[in-house]
Amino acid sequence: MKVSVVPCRNYEEAEAVEALRKVLAPLGGLDWVKEGMTVAVKANLVTFMKPEKAATTHPVLLCALIKLLKEKGARVVVGDSPGGLYTKAFVERVYSVTGLKAVEDAGGELNRNFDVASAEYPEGKEAKTFTYTAWLDEADAIINFCKLKTHGMMAMSGAAKNMFGTVPGTAKPEYHYRYPTPERFSDMILDLDEYFAPILSITDGIVGMEGNGPTAGTPRPIGLLIASDSPHAADLVGASVIGLSGKDVPTLQAAIRRGLIPETPEELDVIGDWRPFIQPDYKRVETVHSLHFNKDAHTFFGKFSSVIFDKALASRPVLKKDECVGCKECFKICPAKAIEMKKGKPVIHRKDCIRCFCCQEFCPKGALKVKRTLLARILVHEKKK
Repeated sequence: MKVSVVPCRNYEEAEAVEALRKVLAPLGGLDWVKEGMTVAVKANLVTFMKPEKAATTHPVLLCALIKLLKEKGARVVVGDSPGGLYTKAFVERVYSVTGLKAVEDAGGELNRNFDVASAEYPEGKEAKTFTYTAWLDEADAIINFCKLKTHGMMAMSGAAKNMFGTVPGTAKPEYHYRYPTPERFSDMILDLDEYFAPILSITDGIVGMEGNGPTAGTPRPIGLLIASDSPHAADLVGASVIGLSGKDVPTLQAAIRRGLIPETPEELDVIGDWRPFIQPDYKRVETVHSLHFNKDAHTFFGKFSSVIFDKALASRPVLKKDECVGCKECFKICPAKAIEMKKGKPVIHRKDCIRCFCCQEFCPKGALKVKRTLLARILVHEKKK
């Protein structure tokens, strides 16, 4: 597996096209594309957010990729299933707000097939059966084009996590409930990655998102593009750029456990130097996924203490009441039905909360934050931002 890294300072069209050519060249460019082939570009279109918010794959990059694919004679379809209804009206609105209408001006197509299909995947560790967006069945190849962001549940949203968008929006809360721990959720995501097997994974790291990601954080200029034939290898480099290791990101932990990637980016075949892009003060969502107690204990006490400590250390969504407008989006999306509206504000019932952070991810005002417990802050030194 190879990873390619190139600088790209901004979203000017000419610079984006040239940067994409350069980042793809060490991977063989687009020589695999045949005349008449249909290529699906799986973007990150998480919700109704303008490109400058840094929550979605930038349309200039998508249009630049379309240009390169069209030069090879491919038909290009761009799509995603955002959080919410997987219907024409809903997704068309997301296309509009995220600037994706530019895709059609560039000669590509926006997905308008909103059928769903079912997959049988006995090789999967968690997702042996799942529902997915049927438009991908029309593709001869899939390119995974993600955004480099922080994430409440998974620490980072990158290439591996982007393939969760193959699950229809209204089914996503069900999957959070079915796979409630970061470990199980990560293995489910890796099953999706393995099943769909994108031929390329490209990371938009020109402007990333830091802080309360993946939707309510702050844009952070980074200035690079990452490409790989492995979403996990791309993520290992992307994580290092924003100050995370393989131990900090559950999807990377799962990929390392499965032997899909090594433990550090230094062990990868990386073309281009990613180290100058490292952001030492990048504001991350502080989690303690790598800190566990007595996980391998076989005694009743060992298992019991492991559960107690995990609960005491686990980060949780917390409401900032002064930022909440009482829109009920968190109440509607919570897969565990752990949120109740009282006096126009959401109240989270902790005993029912599965810590999937759907409420935090889709709060339109960013009023829900990821908070670490006091014990976690004591045991894992909290860096001052």
